[in-house]
Amino acid sequence: MTSRVAFIILNWNGWEDTIECLESVYQIAYPLYDIVLLDNGSKDDSIQKIKNYAEGKVEVKSTFFSYSPKNKPIYVKEYSKNELESSVSIKEANNNPVSRNNLILIKNDDNYGFAEGNNIGIRFALNNLNPDYILLLNNDTVVDPYFLNELVNVAENDSHIGVLGPTVHEYKSPQEIQSAGAKIYWNKGEVINLTSHESKYSDEPEDVDCVIGCALLAKSELFYKIGFLNKDYFAYLEETELCVRARKASYRIVYVPKGKIWHKGGATSNKITGFTLYHHTRNKFWFMKKHSSKKQYSLFLIYFFGFRMWLIIGGILYRQKKSDMKPSFISFFKGIKDGAMI
Repeated sequence: MTSRVAFIILNWNGWEDTIECLESVYQIAYPLYDIVLLDNGSKDDSIQKIKNYAEGKVEVKSTFFSYSPKNKPIYVKEYSKNELESSVSIKEANNNPVSRNNLILIKNDDNYGFAEGNNIGIRFALNNLNPDYILLLNNDTVVDPYFLNELVNVAENDSHIGVLGPTVHEYKSPQEIQSAGAKIYWNKGEVINLTSHESKYSDEPEDVDCVIGCALLAKSELFYKIGFLNKDYFAYLEETELCVRARKASYRIVYVPKGKIWHKGGATSNKITGFTLYHHTRNKFWFMKKHSSKKQYSLFLIYFFGFRMWLIIGGILYRQKKSDMKPSFISFFKGIKDGAMI
C-alpha cells in the first residue's frame, strides 16, 4: 500500500517561482499525494496568477522539465484562513478528498512567516487529509521526478526515522551540491550544510544532525509527538530546531542521496532589507539558549562576540553601499538584543 504524502508549499509574492515548483511536482512519479499551497498575504496578484496556471493559461518554462498541458486544468479548492477555523469548512474538506490533479489553496490574511505559514498547512493536512507524511517544500525549488519515491522508500524501512531530506543542488549550477544534510557545531552555534559527499559520493542514506527546510519530509506522527515548527522564529533555524526536538524524542534524521531537488535560495527573504540578518541572528541565540548545554552556550558567546560579530560587521562594511549599511547594522544589533537579552 502506497503511503500518502501532503506537500506544504508556501508562497509570498513569488508566483513565478511557485508555478515552476508546482509544475515540477505535478510531474513526479509518486502516485499518492496532495498539494496544500498557502499564500502568505501576497500583494503581487499571486493568487490570480497561480489560478491562471492551474487553468492552463500560463505555460511554465524551465530548464529542468518540459511543460505538460496534459495535467491541466488543475482543480483549485480555495479556503481562507478564517474558513479553516469553522467546522463547516473542515467537514467539506473531508467530504472532498483531493487527488494529484487538484490543488488546495489556503489564503492567509497576513504574512505569518515560514514557520507559522507552514504550520497552518500542516494542521490542515493532518486534520483533513490523513497523510502518512508531511513534506515541507520551498516554492523556489524544482524537484526530480523520483525524489519522493527515494525519500519514502528509505522512511518505510525504519520506524525510528522521523525526518528526511534529499540532496539539494544549486538551481543556477545544477551539478553543485548546496546541501547534503547539515551539521550543528554547538560550540559555535553554527549550522553548516554538508557538501563533502560530492567527492565521496555514496547512494547509502546516512544520519545527519538536521536537514534544511527547503525540502523536509517528516512522518505525520512526529508532529503529534513533538509539536510543530516554532512560530516565534518566523523564519530561519525553525527546521533545525524541529530536527533537534525530533532527535531528543529518539527519531533519526536521515539524508537520502538519491533524492534530488534544485533550490534557488533567498527568493523570498531577499525582498526585505535586513530580514535575514535580523531573524538569523535573533533565532541563533534563542536556539542555543534552549537546546545547548551551559558549557556549549558559554563557548558560543565567546565565539560570537569575540569573532563572529566582528566578521559580520566587516562583511557589512566591505560588501554594502553606505546607504545600506545603517539598516543592516540596525537589523544585526537588534537581532543580538532581541535574541540574547530576552
